Amino acid sequence: MRKPILVTAVLIGALLMFQSASLAHDDPPNEKSAGKPGLNLETLLKAVLEGVDGTEVIVSRVTIPPNTSLPRHWHPGEEFAYVLEGSVTLWQEGKDDLVGKQGDVMMVPLKQVHTAITKDESATILVFRVHEQGEPERVPVEDN
Repeated sequence: MRKPILVTAVLIGALLMFQSASLAHDDPPNEKSAGKPGLNLETLLKAVLEGVDGTEVIVSRVTIPPNTSLPRHWHPGEEFAYVLEGSVTLWQEGKDDLVGKQGDVMMVPLKQVHTAITKDESATILVFRVHEQGEPERVPVEDN
């Protein structure tokens, strides 16, 4: 019971700290476009969680341009997304689509295949991932 409470407290604290920091950040982003112009994936924090052996948290700011679909992928941990600006559709394999707009929070379960899709407007999302230390941040899924 202590582990979920600790992880939740860490995420809420990080959200409050990084919400304003991500909106005011002036440094150029670490662009990893994966062939998609305007797509920015910027790691804001990567740290080991104290008191939760072998677990780390990664906080990222993701900017997705209009009319873009990210490659399908999964994470070796849970993912939490807070929509800072715009609108995005969260597609998850075997689940109904979720549309997130500014101020919404969404969750992707452990190893759930998913993608993010924008329509006519871009989206900027603050993403928290909590997973086993040393695992890859994301694992691509081949399209069938």
